[in-house]
Amino acid sequence: MKRFNVILMADDDADDRFLVQAAFEDNGIHHEMMFFEDGEQLLDHLNATPARGNTRFILLDLNMPKKDGREVLRVLKSDELLKKIPIIIFSTSKAPDDILSSYELGANSYVVKPSSYEHLKEVIRKISDFWLHTAITP
Repeated sequence: MKRFNVILMADDDADDRFLVQAAFEDNGIHHEMMFFEDGEQLLDHLNATPARGNTRFILLDLNMPKKDGREVLRVLKSDELLKKIPIIIFSTSKAPDDILSSYELGANSYVVKPSSYEHLKEVIRKISDFWLHTAITP
């Protein structure tokens, strides 16, 4: 069985990327992380042959330039090789339409970005506990 070892995050907000990385580190989670400023960069990375098999999960913002999270989700879940990667929508939106459409497009979970760093650390710990230690993925 191939071992997944990279966590990917696509988010156009540099502060959010920095805080998420800090929250992983502060929780003692030392998986390799890669960050992308938009969905197009993420898809380019995933379409590179070596990148396909080593992704543990993806944190995906909905509202980004070039390709937004909805477009990326649609592409990933329609690709035979990429659709098995767990996708966690990580957005500021609490809009019921965004939540529903994300699940309809195949998101594995939907998490609203916390407003404080302490709450962010707790959320990142819970995401990591589940997706790195509890869930069994293909």
